[in-house]
Amino acid sequence: MSDLGKMLSDEYNVIKNRKENMQEGSYTCYLFNKGIDKILKKIGEEAAETIIAAKNNNKSEIIGEICDVLFHTEVMMVEKNITWEDIAAELTARRAKENMNIEKEAKRKAENRTDECNIN
Repeated sequence: MSDLGKMLSDEYNVIKNRKENMQEGSYTCYLFNKGIDKILKKIGEEAAETIIAAKNNNKSEIIGEICDVLFHTEVMMVEKNITWEDIAAELTARRAKENMNIEKEAKRKAENRTDECNIN
């Protein structure tokens, strides 16, 4: 299996480079030139296409649409100066909170407590 993190990081860097060094005929540069509204519209379109592909149960189409959503999301990330490191940090914090809640619930059950644990 290939390293998804490296692939996403490499693609992010290409997108960032396109923003910093605009190239005639580049679709990525076209998106940056059109602005955030166009970028966000493309994310929405690709998300809808992903849903339809999943509904149609066509694995290769689903994979292609997920790639499109990720690409357009990365364009938005570059536009908003959000990095994959920012995303990883947030996911790590969420995982830690989830693990803490799981441990809290297990402790409550082990103590035979009947009060509910608020897991948010």
